[in-house]
Amino acid sequence: MAEELTARGEIFVVDNDPAVRDTLSTVLAAAGYQVVCFADGAALLEVVRTRTPSCILLDVHIPGKSGFDILKELHGENYPAPIFMISGQGDIAMAVSAIKNGALDFIEKPFRGNEIVARLDEAIGAYARRQAEALASKVASLHLPGREPLTRREREVLEQFASGASNKEAGRHLGISPRTIEDHRANIMKKLGARNAADLIRIVMTAPRNS
Repeated sequence: MAEELTARGEIFVVDNDPAVRDTLSTVLAAAGYQVVCFADGAALLEVVRTRTPSCILLDVHIPGKSGFDILKELHGENYPAPIFMISGQGDIAMAVSAIKNGALDFIEKPFRGNEIVARLDEAIGAYARRQAEALASKVASLHLPGREPLTRREREVLEQFASGASNKEAGRHLGISPRTIEDHRANIMKKLGARNAADLIRIVMTAPRNS
């Protein structure tokens, strides 16, 4: 169940240096994140086709396609999670190129564990807030021709769901029981034709707005 997943989410680390991967795994796991490591970009691309992490740490110099090549393939600016480029041979030109290609930020090695955790915490939190605001705006103007319209309460529940609230949190915010939240969610899924939670978010984000 979604509510049983780790609160801090998953971070993908792409670096061909085992020592760097081990260090980042230890530091980020201690901060409460789940960490998945990759030695090259090809391995990363295989996984991101089926799931999206909370954040990606992508080294510039990796075997095969470079970190910049992978960043471009992921369409960095539009990728649904912040991407940090990392390098032990960074300079201003490299940092500028990373940002222009959609990276959120550029981190030079060596880095301190507490500093990188703080930067990722801030980035992931900011991204989540922006996403929640965007989803809430979409829910408010949701228009799906041919579909049964959502009731006012269903829209409120959908806004809570889109913001990442659990059934308990949504129920507390709206003053109704978690069981009632579950019932509303089931009705919302049925009305919008969503197969699962991810499909529901996709439907909301791609739906036309009321004019």
